[in-house]
Amino acid sequence: MKAIKVEATGGPEVLSFRDVEVPRPGAGELLVKVSATGINYIETYQREGIYPMNLPYTPGSEGAGEVVEVGEGVTNFEVGDYVATAAGVGLYAEYAVVAQDRAVPVNVTLVEARVAAAAMLQGMTAHYLTHSTFPLKKGHTMVIHAAAGGVGLLVCQMAKMLGAQVIGTAGSEEKAKLARGAGADEVILYRDVDFAAEVDRLTDGAGADVVYDSVGRDTFDRSLDCLKPRGMLVLFGASSGPVPPVDLQVLNQKGGLYVTRPALGQYTQTREELLWRAESVLSWIGNGTLDIRIGGTYALEDAKRAHEDLQGRRTTGKLILIPDAG
Repeated sequence: MKAIKVEATGGPEVLSFRDVEVPRPGAGELLVKVSATGINYIETYQREGIYPMNLPYTPGSEGAGEVVEVGEGVTNFEVGDYVATAAGVGLYAEYAVVAQDRAVPVNVTLVEARVAAAAMLQGMTAHYLTHSTFPLKKGHTMVIHAAAGGVGLLVCQMAKMLGAQVIGTAGSEEKAKLARGAGADEVILYRDVDFAAEVDRLTDGAGADVVYDSVGRDTFDRSLDCLKPRGMLVLFGASSGPVPPVDLQVLNQKGGLYVTRPALGQYTQTREELLWRAESVLSWIGNGTLDIRIGGTYALEDAKRAHEDLQGRRTTGKLILIPDAG
């Protein structure tokens, strides 16, 4: 089969398209013929060595496809089922092994496998951000940075479902239009104005209840300035780089603020929670309540270009790889 291999850390050029052996499922595992693989920013950190990986490795934790073989002791799935996961290993490939307890069923008559692959990590991330980390409700005002990104568009939609006022930030009018289409009440063009000053103006000086920030270094300090007293900054990424150490006394000075740095794994620790989040997202897609924007589709051999586009901020929505397994 074909797969992407990383044998040394570095730029997108280290993503090598190779022939490798088809893996075999062990006990409690599924062999999945991959229909589509989701591309996520964390994979650029892993590729660069910011998040160390054991070399060589095949990237990819998110995807969907058909079960073609089951290992010993598998009881939840059988050959022919379609599944999706956000906690797989080596999904930049035509075939991948997935643990059955990290796989969720996909009804492909309601949600196409490619869409399910695009929805898992970002969809469940948007779900835990809006439903658990800071549970939004009617009357809340929230700010979401990179509102036209994959998670941003989903957060906008879920926040509106929950009745919150949504303020997004975006880098261009084209991206602002996408965010408004996803439910953002206001979109701040951060290249043109100071976003914190605009949040202050839009909230009549009250500030936001919560800021969801995946940008990190470039936005962190001013994100704190967007918050009302006892507001919460939820840092869930660092596309501009890691945030420098923070003097906690600053949180006191700015109004007794809260800061948290969550990750999806902490919000899918049990199978029950995993299924709640995944099934909520997939059911909303299936009934038309939630729209997944696939902003770019790449052949597996074009993973290098996909990473270049992602890091160059030339994309909106979700990027996916299509292995086209034979």
